[in-house]
Amino acid sequence: MNQAHPPTAAAQALVTFIRDSIPLAHTMGLELGSYDGETLVLNCPLAPNVNDKGCAFGGSLTSLMTLAGWGVVELALRQRGEDCDVYVGESTVRYLEPVWSDFQAQAQPAEGSRWETFFATLSSRNRARIAVTCQVPGESGKPAATLAAQFVAKRRTAAAE
Repeated sequence: MNQAHPPTAAAQALVTFIRDSIPLAHTMGLELGSYDGETLVLNCPLAPNVNDKGCAFGGSLTSLMTLAGWGVVELALRQRGEDCDVYVGESTVRYLEPVWSDFQAQAQPAEGSRWETFFATLSSRNRARIAVTCQVPGESGKPAATLAAQFVAKRRTAAAE
């Protein structure tokens, strides 16, 4: 990891970039929760994300989980000096219980996914994919919503051969 940018500073810079580049993220009130080099936590207040029932809008939950998943991949790439575009290739969302207060999304590589494999593939093919899991914790101690996704990274410029 690049020690010139500790994990939290790199994550805060990424959140600032997201808020400045994606109007929806700014409107949602996206904030950094934490980042430990492996798990990214993003927070949102309920007020700008409320639905007609008074709980969190499902689209806001999905957006926050998608941004957290994208962010954990983007941070890993930035920390290794890789210049890539990152896309969500596919995702599955489950809504398990309503969220009645401010909420957060936690994202990390899925069980069995390895950054070493991801970066080896990126090095050899200039593109790679990694499975990421995200969740919005619920009040019951169980997830209120989950997202399982495949994120794809593609180098913007191919490495000189």
